[in-house]
Amino acid sequence: MLVGPPIMEVCPPPPGLEAEYSTLLTADCRHFLHELISTFDEEVDQILQFRVHRKAELDLSGGLPSFPESTAHIRRDPAWRVLPVPPRLRRRHVDVGDLAPCDTQRFIKGLQSPAQGLQVDFDDGNCPTFYNQIKGIHNVVQAVHNQIPNVPCISQAPVLMLRPRAWNMVEHNILVEGKEAPGPLFDFGLLMFHCGQKLLEQQSGPFFYLSKVESFMEARLWNNIFIWTQQKLALPLGSIKATVLIENVLAAFQMEEILYELRDHSAGLNCGLWDYSASFVNKFGHRPAFLLPDRSKYVNMEKHFLRSYMDLLVQTCHRRGALATGGMAALLLPQDPSSASHRKALDTVTRLKLLEIRAGVDGFMVYDLNLIRPMQRLFQLHTEGENQLQQLRPDVSVTPGDLLQMPSGGVTLYGLRHNIAVGVLFIKAWLSGKGHFFYRGQVEDSATAEISRSQVWQWLRHQARLEDDSRLVSRHLVSELTGDVLQQSKRMLHTAADMFLEVVLKRYFPEFITSYLNQEHTFLSMHDGTQMEEKTDGRVEGWMEDSEAQPSKL
Repeated sequence: MLVGPPIMEVCPPPPGLEAEYSTLLTADCRHFLHELISTFDEEVDQILQFRVHRKAELDLSGGLPSFPESTAHIRRDPAWRVLPVPPRLRRRHVDVGDLAPCDTQRFIKGLQSPAQGLQVDFDDGNCPTFYNQIKGIHNVVQAVHNQIPNVPCISQAPVLMLRPRAWNMVEHNILVEGKEAPGPLFDFGLLMFHCGQKLLEQQSGPFFYLSKVESFMEARLWNNIFIWTQQKLALPLGSIKATVLIENVLAAFQMEEILYELRDHSAGLNCGLWDYSASFVNKFGHRPAFLLPDRSKYVNMEKHFLRSYMDLLVQTCHRRGALATGGMAALLLPQDPSSASHRKALDTVTRLKLLEIRAGVDGFMVYDLNLIRPMQRLFQLHTEGENQLQQLRPDVSVTPGDLLQMPSGGVTLYGLRHNIAVGVLFIKAWLSGKGHFFYRGQVEDSATAEISRSQVWQWLRHQARLEDDSRLVSRHLVSELTGDVLQQSKRMLHTAADMFLEVVLKRYFPEFITSYLNQEHTFLSMHDGTQMEEKTDGRVEGWMEDSEAQPSKL
């Protein structure tokens, strides 16, 4: 049988982005992408297969995760540290989160803002249509090369923290040796090829966020990718720095090992709320002991399992000289600063973020640009210096039981309605090419959609009863409440509602809602090359219930 030379097939440019496509996918860049993807493609498959193996192992044994004995020597060795981060990463008080760079106007506002950094997001807050990926990456390249008018040069603008897609996502428009490319390698490869050298010259990168890492082996793979890339692009080893998001309960038991694997390339660890909480359903949701109560009433960073996770993350990072950052404040400030609702929203964000500051975090994220300065003042009032690395937290002693202790509480009708609405509206946003939307005064993205559909699936699975009236969370009730979403909206959401019901009624839990949607024929057929209209406002019509809550403008 004849076998031809290895090839890479790339789909034609999205309509309207022919020039951007040509600028990015040059012959040299295609060659680099081909080498990168073909070199690591098999290892990506292996780590995804290991996830399946680990899940099956836990299911079959009925066991629970613990701190691995095989790596105890790493945790017990007091000597090792991560390499110190460059000067621009030492003060990470307030970053802007969920900033999808395909939204050019918001990206520019972020670059003009006083934030320390921007989470340039190709993951949770972004819908990965080919149009959005090409547009977003091209916007980043322009910003790095100082080609956007009225924006500070990259050495003076907020530092770019580039977040490629997670391992579960594929790029449908690139085939390397007959296989769809891993989404994160496509994003990372393009960003590094076009921006790596310039960011290094400007002492402003290249810096990354790594999403949904589940084990130290995945961190090792990223470290190998960094080493290979730096050698190919003739960059000094250790130039790339990455913050790992600990978004999975299994990763919480391997935080030291993850830091160790990336110790020459580490910018620290990050703790979030909703992806991490959803991972409990992902890994243990079929077990009655892990029934997660209504998130709107019973789940927040003050609960024992989440507080333990944050305390352990801060202690682990600071013990090893790494920065520890917190999650994103999703609330939007109402536009009238004198209104009671504005004061209430600001007080809520202040209370929750002060909890993180007192736990020792070195920074966190906000979505609303008008929260940047109030949160920076909060750091100035309650901390000293560039960061809190001196807060070693010797008072913290976290056990596996602390990390796995589910909060008490039940299920409410409000919580069920809210989860259904967020899940349906997120799918609707995705089908229209948007990775986030605004609902009831805050931004919703794939992380909140993940916890929303996870809870509905789990409550159905365990036939939970409502606190309000003891009704069973049943197929009939969920279908009825999903119908309410359709009736109340000004837009037709029937396709999104059908897809939501399909996900939450499945016998076996779909691991990631984004993977599920990314493989759906409906989504693929709607984004087979059609140009998406660029908007600066991602709200879903009819669902902006707090009329004062708007994305802020500087």
